[in-house]
Amino acid sequence: MPASQLRSARHTRLTHPNSALRLALLAALLCSSGLTLAQTAPVEDPDLDALKLADTMVKAPEAPRAWRFYAEAGAGAQQLRQSSGQTREQQEQRLSFDLQWDLSLHQQWRLLLADRLDLNWPANSKGEHAVNTLKEAYLSWKPQDSQLLDVGRINVRNGVAYGYNPVDFFKEGAVRSLVSIDPASLKENRQGSIMLRAQQLWDGGSATLIAAPRLADASPQSGWNPDVGATNHSDRYMLVLSQKVADFSPQFLIMQQRHQPAQFGATISGLVNDATVTYLEWAGGHSTPLLDQVVQNTALRPFAEQQSGQTAWHNQWAAGVSYTTQNKLTLTAELHINGRAVDQDGWDRLQRGPLPLYAAYRNAAQLAQQSPTRQQLFLYASWQDALISHLDLSAMLNRDQQDASKRLWLEARYHQGKLDVALQWQKNSGSALSQYGAINTESGWRVLLRQYF
Repeated sequence: MPASQLRSARHTRLTHPNSALRLALLAALLCSSGLTLAQTAPVEDPDLDALKLADTMVKAPEAPRAWRFYAEAGAGAQQLRQSSGQTREQQEQRLSFDLQWDLSLHQQWRLLLADRLDLNWPANSKGEHAVNTLKEAYLSWKPQDSQLLDVGRINVRNGVAYGYNPVDFFKEGAVRSLVSIDPASLKENRQGSIMLRAQQLWDGGSATLIAAPRLADASPQSGWNPDVGATNHSDRYMLVLSQKVADFSPQFLIMQQRHQPAQFGATISGLVNDATVTYLEWAGGHSTPLLDQVVQNTALRPFAEQQSGQTAWHNQWAAGVSYTTQNKLTLTAELHINGRAVDQDGWDRLQRGPLPLYAAYRNAAQLAQQSPTRQQLFLYASWQDALISHLDLSAMLNRDQQDASKRLWLEARYHQGKLDVALQWQKNSGSALSQYGAINTESGWRVLLRQYF
């Protein structure tokens, strides 16, 4: 069971422990009172009966809509680092449109579409003001209640951790427009891979088989291009098996990419008590170290002669615990380990070495959505209905365990009907070429206004 579902189930038990019993007692009292009044009433009043009938009528629930659409406007400013060590302010504005559509074509057929358009001022690093992300577009067939077959562009997200998912094998190259560093946004606002997916369900478990073919080479594309090469530049196959065992939900994965050794993964999560969830996520297999991969694919080989270029077994881990209080405050702590990244000595050499190699290595890590260093500490806090109703507060801290650099992100979001108002603030600190100290933005703030339709 994913950690988000476990937290939701745990919160329901904490906030409504005896709601069913209270409703049953209340219904019994109302029924007995009604019988007593009926026996003692000497004369029936038709007008009074009509009023009672109107009061007891229950409004039929509205059928869920097949689509969801919202527009979001944002404005803020960033403090950008300069080569002189000073900073300069840069204003930014963004307008986004997000559509999700789930259309039932027949009892067994569905069509799902999810698309997002981001308009940015100033333009992004590629000079694009408009970036369209086709998140999902696929046809789903359900021949039986226990069988599903999907074909098209699907955003597959695996993993139980919040800040880093080693088993999320389809995340590489999926983010086209970075609208927030919140991990939930990074998983949601990305493009899927074109694939064929088959699922078999049974009591407490499932099996999923995915085939994603190579369709194009990975190369820079315009903001309106569907960018198929970013997600389908190689043949990939994945098998996922899951089975609930007692209070735990283990999952096992095998990922095979053409001309690459197989990668394996496993996740497990479970309730320690009604308020605490613990989870562990692992991926491993023979692979080329990330720095070796960068050197092989660029003209920087003379600057990294110490790299062997040979594959070796590498492990990636995410271990965490999440605790939820009775007032809807959730605290999460995770340790992230990326075995493909350079160790402490390698990171020190990169920082002292030629800047082109350092920049290429960081860009490769960013594209793969992996940390360029071995160990990260991740802390996250989320408080629903904080201080007042409909106000949600969130805080996130990333700390690099090799160079002690930090990234802090805060958000306050207020919900009122179909309108959301949010204020975000971010700060990156550390030495000049550290993990977060080298980020071009030193700090920044943003105001967001989201309207659902």
